Amino acid sequence: MNGTNHVIAFTDVGKVEIEAHPLCKCDPDKMLIKTDYCALCTYEQRVFSGVHKTPFPYIGGHEVSGTVVEVGEELQGKDFKVGDKVVVGVNLPCGTCYYCRTGQSQSCPNFSDRKILPASPYPGSGALKEYLMAGPQNVFRYYDVTPKEACLIEPVSCVLHSVESTDPQFGDYAVIIGAGMMGQLHSQLARLKGCATIVIDMNVERLKLAKQLGATYVIDPSREDAQAKVLEYTHGLGADHVYDTTPIAEVAEDAIKYLGFCGKLVIYSGIYPDKKIAVDPHMVHKKAIQIIGSANSNQRDFIRSSKLLSHGLIDVKPFIQGVYEARDAQKAFETAPGRFRNIIHLHF
Repeated sequence: MNGTNHVIAFTDVGKVEIEAHPLCKCDPDKMLIKTDYCALCTYEQRVFSGVHKTPFPYIGGHEVSGTVVEVGEELQGKDFKVGDKVVVGVNLPCGTCYYCRTGQSQSCPNFSDRKILPASPYPGSGALKEYLMAGPQNVFRYYDVTPKEACLIEPVSCVLHSVESTDPQFGDYAVIIGAGMMGQLHSQLARLKGCATIVIDMNVERLKLAKQLGATYVIDPSREDAQAKVLEYTHGLGADHVYDTTPIAEVAEDAIKYLGFCGKLVIYSGIYPDKKIAVDPHMVHKKAIQIIGSANSNQRDFIRSSKLLSHGLIDVKPFIQGVYEARDAQKAFETAPGRFRNIIHLHF
């Protein structure tokens, strides 16, 4: 396929521009995918605002849906065909290190946003463009949801990985700190695992949404003692699982207090600005607490997340805050809400 590949490039702090580049030929072992929608993650927002330092020009975007428009000759007659509705996983893990080859590509030590991916003129995760090229290992079908919803399969896959890292069991108590999109998804997925969920946030509207989406309890720490309420709701036991989805160091420090004996804390969000927290090692020892980090997702997470959305087991519609055409990408970034998602319609 010959033609033009339009891209939305970061050209400076606070500035994105549409550029036209030649569309390269599809590699024999890859597929060409015409993008539909791309959601603006907090990562892209930090690049845009200058919080995350990266050289420009740069092409971000990794929460993307699209349609297969060409299949390389080595893949023809196999798993994918022209017309398939798909999402594309992040291509930034190296694929060859120990962790990638043992099914832990989400923890690839060589993960780098300075790669220039196929069909990209600049470095970056590269979904903010008209056409993507990807191998079948990074492409996943979805069904029966709109492309707008499907582009959020990627964040669902990251949350799925986080929730499963604590091995929740039926009847467990799960505390979720933060009722933004990632917190709401943690609550939905923990409920699917059989947990009673307790969502903590100071935003009343987000707490209302958490209840609407099935949270068992909600707590506003600006109005009530959160630790006391957690103990009340868990009948004095404390939480089996705590998922901290906020970027605030002091909140991560407080999160440990919600755990019961043998409880597990997941630090899900990066901390901005980066700051150390104090942990009482005696309490960790005495209560047999585990502190776990979770970042990104792998191929298995993507496959199962696409099935969760396709079968209506997870509802992501409430997290789509604004939908913008590609020509309005600058405005989409300037108004990106942070906790929920602005989405760009990548038809140029």
